Amino acid sequence: MRKPELARRLAKTSRVSKAEAADQLDRVVHQIVSSLRRGRRARLPGLGEFKPGTRWEFRFDAEREGRADDKG
Repeated sequence: MRKPELARRLAKTSRVSKAEAADQLDRVVHQIVSSLRRGRRARLPGLGEFKPGTRWEFRFDAEREGRADDKG
């Protein structure tokens, strides 16, 4: 999913303008990148987390917790 589509969906579910949704999305991405640059993790509750390192990494909560119902 690309940013315009994500912003459109966010606008619809949040009942805000597409421009406001795009601004909110930009702020979240900026906070994630800023945290990673400072060497800190960026957590997205209910989804997963980004981890700093030589190559940034994202892990979904199911992978991190090793839930049996999410394994193949």
